[in-house]
Amino acid sequence: MIRLRPPRPATIALGKAARALTRLRGGSGSAFPGLVVERLDPGFLADVLAQLPRGVVVVTGTNGKTTTTKMVVELLRGQGLRVFTNRSGSNFTRGVVASMLGEIGPTGKLNADIAVLELDEAHAVHFVRAVNPQFSLLLNVMRDQLDRFGEIDTTARLLRTIAEHTTEGVVLNREDSRVAAIADSLGTQQVRYFGLAPELRSHFPSDDDLHGAGAAAEGVQPEADVLLTGLGTQQGTFRMGTEEITSDLTVNGAYNIYNAAAALALVRLVLGEATDRDALLGSLRRASPAFGRGESLTVGGQPLDLILVKNPSGFRLGLTSFSADGVATMIAINDNYADGRDMSWLWDVGFDSLVQQGVAMVSGVRTYDMALRLSYDGVSIAAHEPDLGKALDDFLSAHPDVPKRIFCTYTAMLALRKRLGTYTEVEAFN
Repeated sequence: MIRLRPPRPATIALGKAARALTRLRGGSGSAFPGLVVERLDPGFLADVLAQLPRGVVVVTGTNGKTTTTKMVVELLRGQGLRVFTNRSGSNFTRGVVASMLGEIGPTGKLNADIAVLELDEAHAVHFVRAVNPQFSLLLNVMRDQLDRFGEIDTTARLLRTIAEHTTEGVVLNREDSRVAAIADSLGTQQVRYFGLAPELRSHFPSDDDLHGAGAAAEGVQPEADVLLTGLGTQQGTFRMGTEEITSDLTVNGAYNIYNAAAALALVRLVLGEATDRDALLGSLRRASPAFGRGESLTVGGQPLDLILVKNPSGFRLGLTSFSADGVATMIAINDNYADGRDMSWLWDVGFDSLVQQGVAMVSGVRTYDMALRLSYDGVSIAAHEPDLGKALDDFLSAHPDVPKRIFCTYTAMLALRKRLGTYTEVEAFN
């Protein structure tokens, strides 16, 4: 990375002021301050990141970016590195800048060795054209928010561009044919893979599997540096190189355990022979899910799990990862821009696992679309209420003595977490 000039103190001061004002007015401060800084100084982001001795790591893909990024950060910190990340969850470049404003000094110094950044697929392309990351992790390509990115091959081309702009090493998902094929266009970069043992592949269908093209996509697969070989309840077995280890995990859900394999592969690539194995496994055991991604809260003495859903694969994995027995279930579906406007993908999800217990509450902008979808699978619905705040209050009061689970789209999750803050302690994400 080329060393550029230090950021202007005036830009930093105005950005911090914008951040403070946004928070004073009740906003998260994860977008507007970054927009202000980008307008004042388009080179701000590159200038700050050029200072980092270990460079920049980018994590992107359709599913799993936030939790995987959080795990990578915790694993690297467990190796003694100072890590900057955009933990606000805003994965556009302006969100990265806004996160910087909370940590940067008045002279533009960022107290970190390395940056690990979660980036939206399209915005990551703009980012890598301004800042070449040293390493990148490309998770998957699914039919998610097609109203934003177009067809799935368009998303794959975005990821290919990111990989081509990465200078040192790229980690690819071996089980996703479109992601694995990116290796063909790379030059001198190191390429590593994470993947699944054959007996686990049915638990994690690729987009081709979901749309009947899985058999055509089969072929000789490259060797994976980290292979997920076993799944348990909050436990995973991983083959790292030639060694196989089983570890208890704080994260729950099959998809989060697979995310752990991706995180391990990336950290092993970044650190190489310097990786402290025992510290790595200790950090892996302690790594917690990102907000709303299998996050577990306690409300009225009972657990409440928040499960983010945004496409057929993610919703299917959420339903299969958690048993519905003895659990009150709520589903909250919004169709705001951040969720994706097109909710037709709900018809690609099977809800048979909810038939026996039923659904206690359906809410959100698309309440009635979701209710109709459930009715076609014979799932009973105890109540429906479009207003998320009222729906949550009614859901909690109607089921005080049982565990609860909420499947929700992104903006519904944000609204519900805010409301849950009136009932219990909820970790801030901004």
